[in-house]
Amino acid sequence: MLNLDGLVIEAGDFTLRADWSVPAGARVALIGPSGAGKSTLLGAIAGFVAPARGRILWEGRDLGPLEPGARPVGILFQDQNLFPHLDVGENLGLGISPALRLGPEDRSRIAQALARVGLPGAGGRRPGTLSGGEAARVALARTLLRPRPILLLDEPFAAFGPALKADMLALVDRIATETGALVLLVTHDPGDAKRFAGMCVFVDGGVALPPVPTAHFFGEARGALRAYLGDAP
Repeated sequence: MLNLDGLVIEAGDFTLRADWSVPAGARVALIGPSGAGKSTLLGAIAGFVAPARGRILWEGRDLGPLEPGARPVGILFQDQNLFPHLDVGENLGLGISPALRLGPEDRSRIAQALARVGLPGAGGRRPGTLSGGEAARVALARTLLRPRPILLLDEPFAAFGPALKADMLALVDRIATETGALVLLVTHDPGDAKRFAGMCVFVDGGVALPPVPTAHFFGEARGALRAYLGDAP
């Protein structure tokens, strides 16, 4: 279980509060206006943003003392963070050995991860030759090489068309099901949340409200949430 225990994040005049928990393996969408703090909340969970107060607990363990790399967290950004001077296999290999000392078993794992995301034989390609969808698949393959029980998605597919975005979310769902990962997805698209998430969190006015079932979230929206959603389908 991920527990945000009286969490308060402060940055200048900005304050965000969250006090709730979600179970392992859940799919949760974070929805709200730009600048409300959705990405900041993910950054705190990942260890890139230090809370002013409160704790972030995973299975009862306080993650606060842990550096980002030591946390049980994987994260995908809209910018897939691939090094252009390395080929795809080397980009993935960095997750195994930062010095790229890769043996036959390591290279086999990389090839298997690429095959699982639909890119068999792509290890020798440069990032500049990849489409947006292919780059996102490489980033997902990276999470397979270092599987973590929490996967954070900070709008990694926001620039994609509807069909490709649906395909990528389906791929994330399949991978998360295989690994048992909890997924937190930042999105502005209600369709993404309805397609992917079993629960939704509304982030607005300095508060990340507790998760509610997705059907209830959209079916009985009131107040600021109703105003934000407008006539969204």
